[in-house]
Amino acid sequence: MINYFFREYAVKRILSAAALALFAINGLFAQTTFSGVFDSTVSMAIGAGNSPDFSFGLEEYANIRFYSRLREGAVINGAVNLFAATGSYARRINELAAAGISSPLPLTAYTAGDYYIAAIELERLHFRLRTEHVDIDGGLMRIPFGYGQVFRSSDFLNPVNPLKPDARSRAALGAGVIWFPVDDLKLYGFFTAPRNVFTNGGEGTIFGLSMDHHLRAFSSQVLYSYETPSSGSNKGIHRAGLSLKADVKAGLHLDALYTYNHEAKTNYNGLSLSAGFDYSFFGGDLIILAEYLYNGDKSSTALYEGGSFINNHYLYTGFTYIFNDFTNMNFTFMTCFDDVSFASIISVNHEIFQGVTFTVSAQVPLDRDLFSGNGKRGEFGPIRPDSDAGSYFNCSARIRIRF
Repeated sequence: MINYFFREYAVKRILSAAALALFAINGLFAQTTFSGVFDSTVSMAIGAGNSPDFSFGLEEYANIRFYSRLREGAVINGAVNLFAATGSYARRINELAAAGISSPLPLTAYTAGDYYIAAIELERLHFRLRTEHVDIDGGLMRIPFGYGQVFRSSDFLNPVNPLKPDARSRAALGAGVIWFPVDDLKLYGFFTAPRNVFTNGGEGTIFGLSMDHHLRAFSSQVLYSYETPSSGSNKGIHRAGLSLKADVKAGLHLDALYTYNHEAKTNYNGLSLSAGFDYSFFGGDLIILAEYLYNGDKSSTALYEGGSFINNHYLYTGFTYIFNDFTNMNFTFMTCFDDVSFASIISVNHEIFQGVTFTVSAQVPLDRDLFSGNGKRGEFGPIRPDSDAGSYFNCSARIRIRF
């Protein structure tokens, strides 16, 4: 089992090694650019079930990125996460770590002591070699698929949760070859290291191929991948996907991925399919985004298959109103039709000055049990059916600085 606790000197050694690596890269590459995001967040929640009646947390988070170019033929990209937290943030990460579950931030180890916990993690580190028609990628990188804006069914290597839009997706260690036979066509062959990082062989290695075709107002992508059998199995996992988007009077998109797992006896429940649209009113001041998801129990978006959802039918509705160049308000309403539960999120964003944004957000979970006490708890309700703790209300305030 991964050790989640490092001594303080070990973290200092990691920081020193990362700094030396950055200086070495900067010396080898003629053009190096650093950028990043710093978030300072405070949150509070009113607990439900076995959660504390009131909880409070502080979080400091930075994502530092670098981009190095050697003439026109080679590029190196990297990113490092720095994190410190106390209160509810620290407690939640500790609980997930003890259960062997990844936290909302992709943290694998941290120090714990008085006042706070702290962590550092290498998030991205990959290269790209460029030629006239072929690019070669390799390293710790994100391998994205699909055009879905909310649920992203095809993006099985980078599953997302629309209720946690700020969570950073984990990278995969792998490589790929991109070929551009003509200007509007891209072929991408890729593979990833085994899903179980401690495997002795190639168990769980993924090989795949995707093709993107872009026209003036229409784009399409097809995808196929094969995951080699894991221990105790002689059958691998097949995935086939289709993603479409069109820019007409409204933006339309469809994203589907079918997963076939012989050992799990997958049938129609291996399908994850999302479809939706976005449209703007009043000269772009009001933007509406809606997307439906069918989530099969053995699909890419299912909770126990790497996704976030436990039921089958969902609807996401989002409204963004832009007051001026500095202030906007977002309202999100997630509906689960299977158990009649809802998650409502409202946030206000204000740009204090260029590069600095202040955001206040609040989330209220709703289900039938909240109003009637009949025990019919919903997935988006205060207490999920698979848990004995939750919250009636969550609120956070964040300052984000881009540099």
